[in-house]
Amino acid sequence: MKHEIDRTVYGGLKAEDADKAVILIHGRGATADSILGLMNEFRLDDAHYAAPQATNNTWYPYSFMEDENKNQPWLDSALGLLENLVDALEKKGFSKDRIFLMGFSQGACLASEFACRNADRFGGVIVFSGGLIGPDINMKKYSGDFKGTPVFLGCSDQDFHIPESRVNDSAGI
Repeated sequence: MKHEIDRTVYGGLKAEDADKAVILIHGRGATADSILGLMNEFRLDDAHYAAPQATNNTWYPYSFMEDENKNQPWLDSALGLLENLVDALEKKGFSKDRIFLMGFSQGACLASEFACRNADRFGGVIVFSGGLIGPDINMKKYSGDFKGTPVFLGCSDQDFHIPESRVNDSAGI
């Protein structure tokens, strides 16, 4: 399975007219169009939005708590797509400190994993119901410095799919 950047849906201002870019990453079973609808709730009048679409509406086939190898090659493809999307936004004139990553559920896990593997000063990282990927957190995968990037992680303490301890451990990193 390969995720394609050309399936990304855009909204808000044109890139050349925007002050910031927000990458919206949908959850399993959802679509880029569905998460792009959130831009109306954010009420940011200076933002360009990019919502990539996962192939078959899923970024990887199994739980985010499974062995990472079980979710390959889909996981690497999804992380590569985000890297390509960030690169494309930088080419459009957005520095990383003006690029925000926001994901929900499976998309939140992907946003967390991408941000920690590529730590830098992003505009912000917003994680709704997710955490770092794998049965255990492997610190060897993460390096870099967030340089003060604002980060929000929100999740219920009784989520059937996401243990509170994983959210807290992810926040610590």
